[in-house]
Amino acid sequence: MITVALIFSAYLLGSISFAVIASWLFKLPDPRSYGSGNPGATNVLRTGKKAAAAVTLLGDAGKGWVAVVAAKYLSNFYGLGDEVIAASALAVFLGHLFPVFLAFKGGKGVATSAGILLGLNLWLGILVISTWVIIALTSRISSLSALLSALLAPLYAYFLLEEEVFTITVLTVSILLIIKHRPNITNLIAGKETRIGKSS
Repeated sequence: MITVALIFSAYLLGSISFAVIASWLFKLPDPRSYGSGNPGATNVLRTGKKAAAAVTLLGDAGKGWVAVVAAKYLSNFYGLGDEVIAASALAVFLGHLFPVFLAFKGGKGVATSAGILLGLNLWLGILVISTWVIIALTSRISSLSALLSALLAPLYAYFLLEEEVFTITVLTVSILLIIKHRPNITNLIAGKETRIGKSS
């Protein structure tokens, strides 16, 4: 019962859209109504309101981190095992991708996945985030940064994580993130992908 409650709570936490919350707080349009239509930090940044984008980024990353850290604590307290932690990590990610509060139409999971990785292993999270930053600074394309980071994350996890179930979790998160970026992949191939900070 504790396991089910923990995983379901992680999903509900993941379903909270900080893009929508930040837009409401800063009196901005619904992020699903402009740009890419994605309720995420990059799309919110298109409004020019950096503070709103920052709140979105920190909130989405934070919920991933909280879900994993809480699962670690409770799993240790109740003796639930690593599988429950892994399931909670996937649950919070799926909540972000398919939020019950937004008719199951959520974001692409970049910030939330970063929070999950930080929760699983601090150095893993730092390495993947650093990869994203380096690619973003050189290319100015958020989706390209996310896709390359997602491709490298399972490799980093293989060398940094001792628990195989966590490496599999990272691989699964990466695959789901890449799938959610299919339209971006098409735009990248066509040379039409929007650069960071551009309105369209």
